[in-house]
Amino acid sequence: MVNKNGFFMLATSRYCQRKTPKTIPKTIPKTTYHKFNSCPGMTLIELMVSIGITSILTTIALPSMNDFIVQLRVDNEISRLGRLLLTARSHAISNDSNVIICPLGNSSACTSNWHEELSVFVDNNANKQFDSANGEVLIATKSPIKQGDILIYAKNRTKITYQATGHLFGLSNGTFRYCPKGYQDKSRAIVVSRSGRFYATTDSNGDGKDETRSKKIITCD
Repeated sequence: MVNKNGFFMLATSRYCQRKTPKTIPKTIPKTTYHKFNSCPGMTLIELMVSIGITSILTTIALPSMNDFIVQLRVDNEISRLGRLLLTARSHAISNDSNVIICPLGNSSACTSNWHEELSVFVDNNANKQFDSANGEVLIATKSPIKQGDILIYAKNRTKITYQATGHLFGLSNGTFRYCPKGYQDKSRAIVVSRSGRFYATTDSNGDGKDETRSKKIITCD
């Protein structure tokens, strides 16, 4: 509404109800009373200033919010990988069998596409692929990572095999490296030892980047 000074006003219904009398004098027609009864509010200039301030604060806060969301996504993926490793190792030990973690291709053979869905299965016949027709069991899966992000394991390795002892099949450690697109500094990793145990990297020196226990910064190059 426009007040007597020509300013645009935004009246609040709560304030109007508080100021409006319960009864209207008989000498004033109802239509005339409601037409001329006005309530204090906000001018158009004040409204525009408020919107401008809100826009500035949103612009300032948005980068921090994006950083928080990316960090949350990376931490979640590292946590899910950790649970997958625990599941595979526990099943291998408790069932006295070889258990494989890998991304399965169309032919049920393991591939190096770690960014895709990961599967955990029992490899009873030791042919290093999933054979459901031979009674091999699919224990668990992990959904693909966000498109554009990178997840790799060691140097083009296609699988992790846990033996019945809980140890890895092979002669060396392996490292999962997760790098979110456009946020290289937020990359994290899981280092898996030959014993089958693993740990997630942390920012040990406070520089905002995760490092392994040997002080190597995480990259996916």
